[in-house]
Amino acid sequence: MKILSVLFYALCGSFLAAEPLAQKGELLFTDDFERSDLGNWKPLIPTFAVQNGVLKGWQTRDDHGAVGRVYRPMKDVIVEFKYKLDGSTGFNAVFDEQKFKGSHAGHICRVAFTPKQILLADDKEGAMRNDIDLMRKDPAKKAEVAKLLVGRSFVVKLTPAPEAWHNVMIEILGDQMRLTVDGKELGTLKSPGIAHEAKSSFHFTVNGEGVLFDDVRIWQAK
Repeated sequence: MKILSVLFYALCGSFLAAEPLAQKGELLFTDDFERSDLGNWKPLIPTFAVQNGVLKGWQTRDDHGAVGRVYRPMKDVIVEFKYKLDGSTGFNAVFDEQKFKGSHAGHICRVAFTPKQILLADDKEGAMRNDIDLMRKDPAKKAEVAKLLVGRSFVVKLTPAPEAWHNVMIEILGDQMRLTVDGKELGTLKSPGIAHEAKSSFHFTVNGEGVLFDDVRIWQAK
């Protein structure tokens, strides 16, 4: 597993020297979970808890992963956090606009983490756009959907050690979203939905037995 990760980073050496997409401006939110309650995190779908100085999320409903959200008005941002897969099949870091009705649940963009890959996605103009989301339920429209989704996501194949903590930075500036994990740039997605004029919240969706999170920070990007 570790050999695969090393090979991936070696093959992606051209990305590693890239300049940051944005610079950190005003700090909008910070949480180190050094307490026993959830604080500003709203568990829309259970279950989340603060335990031993970290935030833990684990799925307790069959039909949807656990959702824990923090509300902050934002547009261009830099988000940093640490995570460790704790028996989980994966999680999403999602940016939403609750007032936007053109996509499922107001989803704007996301980064989806699994044990074998990471996905950067434009939800507003991609798979979560209302008309596309409806078409995806019709097998006869599979080819049409595939054409509409071209350029709306970017997949990174890698296998991060599940027993280790990993440092994540997500930069959003205009219509671009850039991902860095453990200090190494993994890729950038450029897609129009990312540039939505407002995002009102950030949340984690956790699937499976659990994910641990720590040191969540959100800055205005400039």
